[in-house]
Amino acid sequence: MRVRFPLLGVLALTLLLVPSRARADEIPKEYHETINKGLRWLAREQHKDGHWEGISGQYAVSMTALGGMAMLCEGSTIREGKYRDNIRRAANWLMDRCQPNGLIGNPSNQAEGGRYMYGHGFGMLFLASIVGEEENVRRRERLVQILEKAAKYSRDAQTNRGGWGYVSAKDGSNFDEGSVTITQVQALRAARNAGIIVPGEAIKDAIKYLRDSTNEQGGVMYSLAFGGGRGEGRPALTAAAIACGFNAGEYQGDLVKKWLKNCQLTLSIPGDGRRMGHDEYTHYYYAQVVYVLGDDRFKKLFPDAKDDETLTWTKYRKSVFEEFKRTQAEDGSWSHDSWTARMVGPVYVTACYLTILQLDRAALPIYQR
Repeated sequence: MRVRFPLLGVLALTLLLVPSRARADEIPKEYHETINKGLRWLAREQHKDGHWEGISGQYAVSMTALGGMAMLCEGSTIREGKYRDNIRRAANWLMDRCQPNGLIGNPSNQAEGGRYMYGHGFGMLFLASIVGEEENVRRRERLVQILEKAAKYSRDAQTNRGGWGYVSAKDGSNFDEGSVTITQVQALRAARNAGIIVPGEAIKDAIKYLRDSTNEQGGVMYSLAFGGGRGEGRPALTAAAIACGFNAGEYQGDLVKKWLKNCQLTLSIPGDGRRMGHDEYTHYYYAQVVYVLGDDRFKKLFPDAKDDETLTWTKYRKSVFEEFKRTQAEDGSWSHDSWTARMVGPVYVTACYLTILQLDRAALPIYQR
């Protein structure tokens, strides 16, 4: 089922969803320069045509979207702010790469063709986050059309189990896995928040996919393809699944509680001496979760939890932010030796960390409590 809103209704709704004014005072002052250095580095790394890219030009659509999101989190928009020009150039670059069938990206490009659904999801997330600020009527109409077609493409690319793979179900023999699925869910939710038409069953089927992917220990498995899951829960996917559950309005359900308890047992926190293969990805989503929980919601979910078991944003932020400050390079970037960082590069790590560091600004609806 698809719910259609008249265009004027969409535009009226998006005005209600314009990002709130950034609240820098919510971020402890000792991290302001860390953030500013990171943003300055990210701005320098942007190409003149508006895009960012990973190592050897890889994943340009995803990197451009994530870089743009980090600057939106600063409080700048396509209309105003220090990074207005950077955001608009990123938006122009992405809009120019939208295909007639709704795909955001170019599957024929060797640098992105094998995993184009990541770029599509992150691209939709970024464009959905700017549509409400666009003042030019024709350009705003074009953005709405792009996002409607993108949401439909996501639905058409979904597998019969409700998940998504690195490429569309048709191109990928109906393969799906957790990380791309989570990218699509958050993007579709952001689009729906902005008043964009989203196929009604897409998010519902995806949440069912994540439920079906959850093992007895509460961990989310890598894939349900090829006759079932692969048994072992992945901490990174489990953390990301909670963020999707929150985005879908599930704050107190048994499944979210199960995922949360699993993460408490399996996740390393930056600074505790342990690292995992996808730390940046893990905490990009887990930080969103802990931020939404704040300092009191975990206790409401688990009234019997002891004080040392209680997950709070204040405690998490102190540990994570201190580690980010300690490990930032002199030029303002971050680049670790995790598998993801080695494969993708510092633009990815820096954009993820800047998003985390700026959650307290509550500049974007998709990241707000």
